[in-house]
Amino acid sequence: MFLVDVVIKGLDGGMQKVLVLLDGDQGINIDDCASISRQLGGIMEEQELMSSAYRLEVSSPGLDHPLMSARQYKKNMGRRVRVTLPDGNRWEGKLTDVTEEDFEVAVEKKVEKKQTLTPTRWAYTDISKTMVLVSFN
Repeated sequence: MFLVDVVIKGLDGGMQKVLVLLDGDQGINIDDCASISRQLGGIMEEQELMSSAYRLEVSSPGLDHPLMSARQYKKNMGRRVRVTLPDGNRWEGKLTDVTEEDFEVAVEKKVEKKQTLTPTRWAYTDISKTMVLVSFN
């Protein structure tokens, strides 16, 4: 398992929510999340890491959470993704290659009524986000 993100948000009533997102090369299940939540909660209490009341939530990133690390990109090789650039342009296609610095997507383009695939490579620093697309096929 590996850490994807930690998000701390204020909730109504002044309580904070600490969201810890974890993933694994083979995925992560609810038992893994529960075990880590118990261990992490104990450490947080013992170390007094939060100064006020909080709710701890340990979860895997859902489909609404963008890919955050090369390790997540590697895990999703072969899947369809949507890459959003800082200018708002979006590209969709199949994730075909991943390195520590960049990744490649076989981008789908229509050329004269024919669907073509164009390998396109982006550095992680040159994009806004990458989302895995759901396929119901």
